[in-house]
Amino acid sequence: MATVEFRNLVKRYGAVQVVHGIDLAIDDGEFLVLVGPSGCGKSTSLRMLAGLEDISGGEILIGGRVVNEVEPRDRDIAMVFQDYALYPHMSVYENMAFSLRYRKTAKPEIDGRVREAAQILGLQDLLDRRPKQLSGGQRQRVAMGRAIVRKPQVFLFDEPLSNLDAKLRGSMRLEIKKLHRKLGVTTVYVTHDQVEAMTLADRVVVMNGGRIDQIGTPDEVYHKPDTLFVAGFIGSPTMNFLPARANGEGGLQVAGDQGFAYPNAPAEALAAGNLTIGIRPEDLSILSDEAGPGEVAVEGVVDVIEALGPDTLIFADVGGHAITARVQQNVRPKGGERVRFGVNPARAHIFDTASGKAIR
Repeated sequence: MATVEFRNLVKRYGAVQVVHGIDLAIDDGEFLVLVGPSGCGKSTSLRMLAGLEDISGGEILIGGRVVNEVEPRDRDIAMVFQDYALYPHMSVYENMAFSLRYRKTAKPEIDGRVREAAQILGLQDLLDRRPKQLSGGQRQRVAMGRAIVRKPQVFLFDEPLSNLDAKLRGSMRLEIKKLHRKLGVTTVYVTHDQVEAMTLADRVVVMNGGRIDQIGTPDEVYHKPDTLFVAGFIGSPTMNFLPARANGEGGLQVAGDQGFAYPNAPAEALAAGNLTIGIRPEDLSILSDEAGPGEVAVEGVVDVIEALGPDTLIFADVGGHAITARVQQNVRPKGGERVRFGVNPARAHIFDTASGKAIR
């Protein structure tokens, strides 16, 4: 196992810069996830760590050693790709053993490592099969087994589950989590899927436009987003965003005259120009009576209902602004119905609209 560090890491393709001087320290044995939309620089950063992309500026360290000029095979890392990258003419056993044979590892050790990895991943009965005879999930386990047998300092995963269906992705997330717990190897995992990020990571790195917007635990990036981008990217359904302004009474008026008052706003918010209030869908309730302690009421018109089994999503209009509420399954207003939403301002998030930064 080893620590990993990016120091002012930069990547350019000609005149286009796609990674803008990121700094990141990954602890020994940590499971760190780089998450963000397509084109944010997360896979490029991983490929630079693997040695598959040249570094335009800065340094990468593995185990305290600068590896900028070190060949990929000499970095003591193992990478699992999105498309599995298995040799179709080789058996499962041969695919898993290939890198060890390339390094001229002794045959008894190769056999021991392959069978140990197969036992961990439940591949014992598939060692004689070829990739075309396997399901997508089995192929991904073989790709993981090929990485395990090398016993690297660092595992790298580049969107490994994106080719699988939703049910299989869920089961493979569990497999990867259990694998990390068993082996304890430092792991850097890239995905655009926030569910993977939130369920797998010890810490999440949210990337945006080649920069890091926030680093934190899954709870921190969900409950205390640093920017509008993080608040909107993490969470499904996405956070509701409503415009706000100082009301001259020490608070804010949210969503115009049809909205609600946010009392006792922070001084920084009162001094700012345009503000945005963020409210998670689960922090809205449907009121049948008066608002509860600490809540304020705001009226809206229901647009669409989505019944999801354990709960219900209500899409509504509040003063010309679209909002989404996640409520209990037994709450089912009809489309076009006017309802009262309960909002707890203490659960809301305040952002400076111009800078996108959170105001605590």
